[in-house]
Amino acid sequence: MMAGPGQVDMGAILGEQLLNAAKIMEEQVDQEIKDLEKLDEDDLEVIRRRKLDMMKKMQDKKTEWKAAGHGEYSEIPEEKEFFNVTKGSDNCVIHFYRDETFRCKILDKHFNILAKKHIETRFCKINADKCPFLCDRLKVRVIPTVLMIKNQQTRGQIIGFTDLGNTDEFSTEMLEWRLAHAEVVNYSGDLNTPPDQAERRKTTNFVGKKLKGRKGKNDDDSSDENDW
Repeated sequence: MMAGPGQVDMGAILGEQLLNAAKIMEEQVDQEIKDLEKLDEDDLEVIRRRKLDMMKKMQDKKTEWKAAGHGEYSEIPEEKEFFNVTKGSDNCVIHFYRDETFRCKILDKHFNILAKKHIETRFCKINADKCPFLCDRLKVRVIPTVLMIKNQQTRGQIIGFTDLGNTDEFSTEMLEWRLAHAEVVNYSGDLNTPPDQAERRKTTNFVGKKLKGRKGKNDDDSSDENDW
């Protein structure tokens, strides 16, 4: 539909912006091709060796991480081992749990996935009933609590599910996004927009009415979080 007098043609504006963006990308690609054409065999060999060197260093680092317990979600059996874990890894995510707290089992499911995805980070859990000294020192008052540690410095806590959308049915990506804010995992997504919020926007129609879907358990019912 044509824009009337005094009205802005948003379609035309968006179209022009897309064309400009495509032109800029095309110019960038052309410049990269020209730069590559200027390289001789010696330059290409240097690039190849650098790439191989980087790949070797990354593989060595992965081997080192796996030797330190990265790549799996494991249990810290006692308090003193907590300090060995946090000293041995630059990035640590520690879940303080109790066996009878259902929400701890929800976190277990997500952390099992994230531990395999983010090998750069050590994912562990520790039974809060067995570490009263740590709970007192770290001010752990609600179960579950997740402690995020970088270079032996606490970067924050996830207390209950408040930071995860106030629901038991938050996604693994939502938890990953929250950990990324503490810089304890490598993350390439948008830190400004929670993944679950972005997903909800996709299930909302153009007049703002939410489409029919499964309702999640709301965190307003906090009966499964244990206050100490």
